[in-house]
Amino acid sequence: MSRSASPCLGEARAIVEAPCELGEGPSWDARRGEFRWLDILGRRFHRYRLEDGDHRSQALDELVSFAAPLTSGDDLLVTEHGLKERDHAHGGVSPWREVEAANPVTRSNDARIDRHGGLWFSTMGKAAEAAAGSLYRLHRGEVFCLKQDITIPNALCFSPDGRLGYFTDTATGVVMRWALDAEGFPLRQDGGAFLQDGVAARPEQLAEPEPWADFNDDPGNPDGAVIDADGYMWLALWGSGRVARLTPDGEEVGHVRVNADQPSCPAFGGRELTTLLITTATEGQREHKEGRQDGATFLFDLSEALPGVRGLDDPPIALR
Repeated sequence: MSRSASPCLGEARAIVEAPCELGEGPSWDARRGEFRWLDILGRRFHRYRLEDGDHRSQALDELVSFAAPLTSGDDLLVTEHGLKERDHAHGGVSPWREVEAANPVTRSNDARIDRHGGLWFSTMGKAAEAAAGSLYRLHRGEVFCLKQDITIPNALCFSPDGRLGYFTDTATGVVMRWALDAEGFPLRQDGGAFLQDGVAARPEQLAEPEPWADFNDDPGNPDGAVIDADGYMWLALWGSGRVARLTPDGEEVGHVRVNADQPSCPAFGGRELTTLLITTATEGQREHKEGRQDGATFLFDLSEALPGVRGLDDPPIALR
């Protein structure tokens, strides 16, 4: 059975039909009971309260790809110029840490909170320039570079025990898996910890991640991903109209159908973390296909399709 022929678990329903040019970075804010996501190219920050369906959005002055809740109650924005704090009550944005701020070629892309309370985030070329991107981790107030020469970084997510990290360079079609140390960093080539006597490893000193799931023969390209409590990955396949569920061994065992050609990223939410939110995009599409909901944002109820399957909590990040 080919990956794209895996059993269909059902079809997600659109909750916000106004199209995102590049919907990305979905996450769940348990404190407020709301999903949040970004339209990177449309420069908007979206919030959707699950209890009553209240949807709000805010215009942004720059390209932003992720909004992480902070222990302070505010948000940390991953932007084209670095990390910025957003006052949740009033929406004001202030700089916190510059990352590639002087590089006009790049912007931020995929990001995800890890199991250790850190934040992995990435950059890429605004026109997907080859090898222009990098991968970073925010940990205890410091930003570390983990990998360079990436074209389209995506699929950042982590095993429930925090000992494995996943990512893809979408241009390669392969999802990679990285062994992590006790602090949640990639291991060095010699198997040692990333931080030794307070000194961080350089990207070239780290062990290479291993290929985990190959999608080169699939109609879709690997994009954003999230891991459930059983260690299964939910992976958006850009160009295929589906979000695939993969076993810890990388085998596709089911998928959620999305009425949009370019699903970009999923995230778990809801009181029991059994609701999957899926962003999509219209980027690069030259014409609208009748009946399709390209760029819409979707929900899928896992409690009916796969009873007992749920996501993992993402704790707020402490900056100080």
